[in-house]
Amino acid sequence: MESIKRDVYLKRLIDREQNGLVKIITGIRRCGKSYLLNNIFYNYLKNKGVNTDHIIRISLDDDENEDLLLPKALSRYIKNLIVDDDIYYILLDEIQLADNFVGMLNGLLKLSNVDIYVTGSNSKFLSTDIVTEFRGRGDEVRILPLSFSEFMSVYSGNASNGWKDYYTYGGLPLVLSQKSEEAKMNYLKGQLKNVYLNDIIERNRIQNEKQINAVVEILASSIGSLTNPLKLSNTFKGAVNLPIADKTISGFLSFLEDAFLIDKAKRYDVKGKKYLSTPSKYYFTDLGLRNAALGFRQQEENHIMENIIYLELIKRGFSVDVGIIEVSNRNDDGKIIRNHY
Repeated sequence: MESIKRDVYLKRLIDREQNGLVKIITGIRRCGKSYLLNNIFYNYLKNKGVNTDHIIRISLDDDENEDLLLPKALSRYIKNLIVDDDIYYILLDEIQLADNFVGMLNGLLKLSNVDIYVTGSNSKFLSTDIVTEFRGRGDEVRILPLSFSEFMSVYSGNASNGWKDYYTYGGLPLVLSQKSEEAKMNYLKGQLKNVYLNDIIERNRIQNEKQINAVVEILASSIGSLTNPLKLSNTFKGAVNLPIADKTISGFLSFLEDAFLIDKAKRYDVKGKKYLSTPSKYYFTDLGLRNAALGFRQQEENHIMENIIYLELIKRGFSVDVGIIEVSNRNDDGKIIRNHY
């Protein structure tokens, strides 16, 4: 498979060069974070004339680098490679594997001639972690699975077949290397169960796997629909006959968002210029995983198109809300009635 160009994300890294912060590449697992850092950005640095001995590139999930996971070992190793006052670019893949990585990175930032870029696995390294632990020293660059244009840049068929494959199997790069429809479906089902959901279950110590699987399935079947934990809880009590408390569902939704599996679009009152707490719309970060949750049934093209448009807007840097207008009137009894349009 030929190399995939991810120019939008490369530009975001370039725009952040030498800004004094740790550039932290996040996103759903298997979406191409390591490739962006170790191949695309690395080649950009070489092509602009940076000497390779001033690019310190370390993959911490490589067995050969196991010794660098020990406390202070990675910091000591990097500092020993810095032998002059020129800028050194430090590219660290799977940084969460290193002990005390936050303290180590903050320590490296004290050096005047380093520019640091890292990737982290979303099972232990989330947006919420970055906000809490880096305290303003981290600059998050979130990447998504392939957009349709990125997908088509390496797709071997025509646009019509490419569109069908894209909205069915999504944009995880390794899907493109699967030769048959069966292989693609099996790959996505395996990734959803054994990687993404397993990460969420382990990290958050979820006892009832059946419940979170049911929440994922109901979200997958209703992408683009306004919903909230209470509404979902009522759905489970009625149609599904699986009682799940709305508080439990609220926690599940947060876990799924933190792991980048879903995104929430909040409702925004355009006239009143304020956010409304509920309900919201939820979209899947990758449509292949959404379809895998449903066993590749329910291919509602309108809802899928809405999900794709949402992801494209996010990729282009927009903040996407669900716009409404709230109108308040008094009825004959003097009570205020609020209607949303």
